[in-house]
Amino acid sequence: MPDGRQGMELTGDARVIDIGIEGMHCASCVARVERGLEAVPGVRDASVNLATGRARVRADAQIDVGNIVSAIEAAGYQTRTDMVKLTIEGMSCASCVGRVERALRALPGVVEATVNLAAGTATVRLVAGTVTSARLIAAIADAGYAARLTEDGTEARAEREAAREQEAEDLKGQVILAGALTLPIVIIDMGSHLVPAFHGWLLGMMSQQTIHIILFVLASLVLFGPGRQFLARGWPALRRLAPDMNSLVMLGTSAAWGYSVVATFLPGLLPAGSANVYFEASAVIVTLILLGRWLEARARGRTSAAITGLLKLQAKTARVLRDGAERDLPIEEVVAGDTIRVRPGEKIPVDGEVLEGASFVDEAMITGEPVPVAKARGDEVIGGTINRTGSFTYRATRVGADTLLSQIVRMVEEAQADKLPIQALVDRVTLWFVPAVIAAATLTFIAWLVFGPEPALTFALVNAVAVLIIACPCAMGLATPTSIMVGTGKAAELGILFRRGEALQTLRDVEVVALDKTGTLTRGQPALTDLEVAEGFERKEVLGLIGAAEAGSEHPIAAAIVTAARAEVEILPEAHDFEARPGFGITATVGGRKVAAGAGRLMREMGLDLAPFASGAERLGAEGKTPLYAAIDGRLAAILAVADPIKETTPAAIQALHEQGLEVVMITGDNARTARVIADRLGIDEIVAEVLPGGKVEAIRALQAGDVRVAFVGDGINDAPALAQADVGIAIGTGTDIAIEAAEVVLMSGDLRGVVNALALSRATMANIRQNLVWAFAYNTALIPVAAGVLYPGFGILLSPIFAAVAMALSSVSVLTNALRLRRFAPWSAVRRDARVAEPATA
Repeated sequence: MPDGRQGMELTGDARVIDIGIEGMHCASCVARVERGLEAVPGVRDASVNLATGRARVRADAQIDVGNIVSAIEAAGYQTRTDMVKLTIEGMSCASCVGRVERALRALPGVVEATVNLAAGTATVRLVAGTVTSARLIAAIADAGYAARLTEDGTEARAEREAAREQEAEDLKGQVILAGALTLPIVIIDMGSHLVPAFHGWLLGMMSQQTIHIILFVLASLVLFGPGRQFLARGWPALRRLAPDMNSLVMLGTSAAWGYSVVATFLPGLLPAGSANVYFEASAVIVTLILLGRWLEARARGRTSAAITGLLKLQAKTARVLRDGAERDLPIEEVVAGDTIRVRPGEKIPVDGEVLEGASFVDEAMITGEPVPVAKARGDEVIGGTINRTGSFTYRATRVGADTLLSQIVRMVEEAQADKLPIQALVDRVTLWFVPAVIAAATLTFIAWLVFGPEPALTFALVNAVAVLIIACPCAMGLATPTSIMVGTGKAAELGILFRRGEALQTLRDVEVVALDKTGTLTRGQPALTDLEVAEGFERKEVLGLIGAAEAGSEHPIAAAIVTAARAEVEILPEAHDFEARPGFGITATVGGRKVAAGAGRLMREMGLDLAPFASGAERLGAEGKTPLYAAIDGRLAAILAVADPIKETTPAAIQALHEQGLEVVMITGDNARTARVIADRLGIDEIVAEVLPGGKVEAIRALQAGDVRVAFVGDGINDAPALAQADVGIAIGTGTDIAIEAAEVVLMSGDLRGVVNALALSRATMANIRQNLVWAFAYNTALIPVAAGVLYPGFGILLSPIFAAVAMALSSVSVLTNALRLRRFAPWSAVRRDARVAEPATA
C-alpha cells in the first residue's frame, strides 16, 4: 500500500513524475529506458538513475501515467507499482462505473483503474508512493460515492457478504413499504378509470379535490420515503453535470409528481383541459424500480455464490497438539509448524504434510476429481478438503492467506474484477448515454408541446417521463461483469482457475492447442508397463528378484521397477554384491541367486540369446519403448519395459478437442520416432519433436504464424516461457509454481479434460455476454423511441410511464438471470469407451 510519499510534483504547466524501476543492471539499461520514455508523446525530458533505480520524468500536466509505465515495461523493465482494492457503495448503472473510473484515472500516479458494477469494487494500479488510499477514497467521494479499502481474509469477506445480504433485506423492506402505500393509489386511480360505478361511489363519499389530496399524500410518502434514495443520489449527480440512472428516475418521478401538485393545488396555472394528475405514475415507478433493484440485489448475490461456496469449505477450528496437550483452536490461531490431528469425516483446517497415520481424502472441491486420494506419511494435504476414513496427524505448512484455498479465492476475485476487451465498447457508449437520454427526453417534451395534439402539455409530460424512465444503463453496465463473475465462479467449482478475466475472451478464439508431453499428456513419472517372463519362470518371483536387485540403484527406471515389485511382492529380499554398469545395467545377488537386469548388450555380453523375445522386442519398439532384459542364474528370464504412461483420460480429452474443431499439437524433447508413435495412438494432428527446453518458445511462435491463436498446456519450469509466449497459457496445477505463475489459466488437477471444459466454458461465457449486450443495446435502442411516441402518428400507440418502469426493471433482471444460466454449465467429463486404448498407452 502506498505510504503517502509524493512521487509527483506539479511545476507550472508541467508535471514531474518519479518512478521506481526494477531490472536495470548497466548503463545500456539506463539509455534504453530513457529512449523509451522520451518517445512517449507529452514527455519533455527524462533522466534515469541506475544507483537509485528511479526515473525522473518531466511531462505535460495532462499526460497519462499509464503511457509512461507502458513505455518502461515495453523496454523490458518493471515499474514499482501497488495494487489497491476498494469497495464502493452507491453505484447503480454503467454511468456510475465510468464516472468512478474517470475520477480515479485523473489522479496523478494512477496507472489503471477498473470498476466492477456487479461486485461493487474498484481495482487501482498506481505508481508506488504517489497516491495514498485516503486520496483515492476522496476522489471517489467527490464523484458522489462512498468507498473504503477492501480487506482480505475470511472474516472481511464474510462481512462483505453479510452487507450484500443486508442490502437486499433493506430493499425488500422498502419494496413492501412502497407497495403498501402505492396499492391504495392504484386502486383509487385505476379503479376509477376502469369501473365507473366505483368512481361514482367515491365521488358520493368525497369530492374530486379530496381524492387528489389523498393521492398526493400517499404519493409523497412513497417519493420522499422509500424513493428518497433517488433524490439523494440523483440530484447531486445532476448538479455536478454527471447524471446517472438515479438522475433519470428522479427527473421522471419528480416531473410527474410536481405536475400533479400544480394540477391539484394551482390548476389555474395550467392550460385549460390539461390539469390532470399523475400521482399514480410517480408512486408506481418508484415501487417498480425498487422491486427491480431488490430482484437485482438477490440475483447479484447469486453471482458470487462460487466465492461464498469456497469460503464455506474452510474449517472454523483445528485440533492442535501443543505442549503435549490436544486443544481446539480457532483457525486464525493456527501457525505454520503446528501439529494438527484430523479424524474421519472432518475438514482439514490448513495445508500441511502428513506426519503419522494414513487415510483417503476427498479433494473434489479443490481439484474436481471425484475419487478420494490416498494419503500417508510425507504426503501433502490441502486445507478445506475432507478426511474420509483414517485418522492422521500432520504438520501445518501454509496458514491464513497462504493456503491453497485462500489463493484460489484470491485468484477468482481478481479474475472477476478484470475487464474484458469487449467492455471497451460499452464504456464508450455509457459515457454519453445518460446525458443523451436527458437530451432525448427534453426534445420529446418540446416536440409534443409544439406539434402534439391537445392537451399538448399533458402529452409532452407523459412521453418525456416515459423516455427518462425506460432508459436502462444498468443493463449495459451489468452485461459483462455478471457473466464474468458467474463464469469464473463456475470454473473454480470445476477446478479451473482463470487468473485473468481477459483469458475468458482470448480462450474462445483459440484455434490450436499445443501440449507438452511429460506431465501433461503423460503421468510425468516412469512406471513398469510391460513384463513377459520366459518359460520355466513365474512372474511374481522374477519381479521380486529384479526389484530387490534394482533397489540399490538411484536410476528413475530402477525406481519404477522397485515400485511395481513392492506392489506385488510383500517383502523384497535383501540384495548383495550390487554393481551398476552405466549403459549396460546392474548385477546383484539376491537370496543366493545371481540377477542381472539391463539393456540387450548386457545379456549378449553374458552370452545369452535374445531370440525368444524377438517378437516382444519388436512390439515394444513399435510402441516407442526401449526393451530391457533380466537374467537369473545365467538364464534369460524376462523382457520388460519402463515408460511414462499416458494418463487414462488423455485420449478422450484429445478427441473432445477435435470435436470442438481445434488442431492439437504435441511439443516434446523425445525423438521423432517415439513422438510419432504417441501421436498416432492419441490422434494428435502435428508433432514438434526433439525440442530443447529453450526451443518451446520458438515452436509456439511458429504455430502463431499467420495470426493463429494458440493455447499452450504445460506443467514444468521449462514450460514457463512457452506459457507466457502463447496467447493463452494453461498450467497443470500439479506442476511447478513457476509454470502456474506464467499461465493465465490453471487446472487444479492433472486431467486434460479440464482444458476441454475451460475452452467450452470460455465460449459459453462469451456467448452469454454477447446475449446480454445484444439485449441491453437492443432494448434501449428500440424502446426509447417508442417511449418518445414515434408510433403515435401511424398507430396511435403511446407507452405509459408505468409500463416504462416495468420494462426498465425487467431489463436489468433479465441480464442477471441470463448470466446465472452459466451456473448450469455441464462439464465435459465422461470418458468415452471408444476413446480408450486397449491397454494403457505409454510414452
